[in-house]
Amino acid sequence: MRIAVLGAGAWGTALAIAFAARHDVVLWSRDADSAADMSTRRENLRYLPACPFPETLKISADFKGALAGVELAILAAPLAGLRPLLEQIKVSAPGVPFLWVCKGLEAGSGLLPHQVVAEVMGADPVCGVLTGPSFALEVARGLPTAVTLAASDAEFAENIVRNLHGGNLRIYANDDLIGAEVGGAVKNVLAIATGICDGLGLGLNARAALITRGLVEITRFGVALGANRETFMGLAGMGDLILTCTGELSRNRRVGLLLAEGLGLPDIVRKLGHVAEGVPAAREVDRRAAGLGIDMPITRAVTAVLDGRISPHAAVEQLMARDPKHE
Repeated sequence: MRIAVLGAGAWGTALAIAFAARHDVVLWSRDADSAADMSTRRENLRYLPACPFPETLKISADFKGALAGVELAILAAPLAGLRPLLEQIKVSAPGVPFLWVCKGLEAGSGLLPHQVVAEVMGADPVCGVLTGPSFALEVARGLPTAVTLAASDAEFAENIVRNLHGGNLRIYANDDLIGAEVGGAVKNVLAIATGICDGLGLGLNARAALITRGLVEITRFGVALGANRETFMGLAGMGDLILTCTGELSRNRRVGLLLAEGLGLPDIVRKLGHVAEGVPAAREVDRRAAGLGIDMPITRAVTAVLDGRISPHAAVEQLMARDPKHE
């Protein structure tokens, strides 16, 4: 299968490495100097060092050339870059089947990725999302990983899964696009909350309670948007939540740890070098939940901490002081 991976960050690079073992893959970078450096070094020194490229992996800075004759495009830009990337595809390769791997809700609009796709590409593009519990570094190193490929077109999802599944990357087909996206978006918010919890030294009991009640919030939000409840018990829900809340490679968890140290968001951004997807997602999820009348107290507390309206300690006190309820 000929595949173009569009975006040479850590996750795009990891997928290109993984799929190049069995497919004809080109990794596109918007930066010509970066593409040249990767071609020479045969690794992505900036985003994924010490993960050598397979000999067959091609690198390109030519967008139209990278998409020429491909059977599948994988959009590996962060969510903020999804819309402009779709606009480029619409002009350069209309009709090419594609997957996106970003997670979150678009800042300002509050749209899930598939809604952004619908706005840009129109009705019924052949597409889906690849999501689930997966750190780029482990995928690039060939460690066992299981993810979900969700699409409204079940036949498309199953066909792509048959082609991409293999080696140590196990892929499951799913037709609940909304559920898969909501799980991927809101778990980042909960990872920030868990980082705060661990950073404050609140203990393992508190962490388990937070993750469990966080899953309730994810499910409540997703079902209100039209998702299937069962999706949140799988890889795109519980699996991704557990990994992102507890894994040391989680950027969103790191944001929470730094908030617990007393750092403000501007200082955290400078320290990390970028904003984790959970930061804009928290605000958009909180806003959409309020509009729908959905109770999401953990998400609300995370948003308040990120905005500097409340301290991490005070947020915990507020959550613990809530009235008792049925589980």
